[in-house]
Amino acid sequence: MKPSTHRMLTRIKSVYMFINERGTVTTQELVDEFGITPRTIQRDLNVLAYNDLVHSPSKGKWTTTSKKVRMSS
Repeated sequence: MKPSTHRMLTRIKSVYMFINERGTVTTQELVDEFGITPRTIQRDLNVLAYNDLVHSPSKGKWTTTSKKVRMSS
């Protein structure tokens, strides 16, 4: 696996865990927490949403779904 792919997957996992711990977060909170651009956060959220792990109950807010997730290190 390329180092850039590994970094991306690690970041997406961290984003998911952050949302899961907080309940509902805004896109801006994610930008501030992870120090990356809104576009990068949006790409990460799109990956999570595509896999039915997060959804947006209202514009700019995100929460996790009830889909079971097994975390590996």
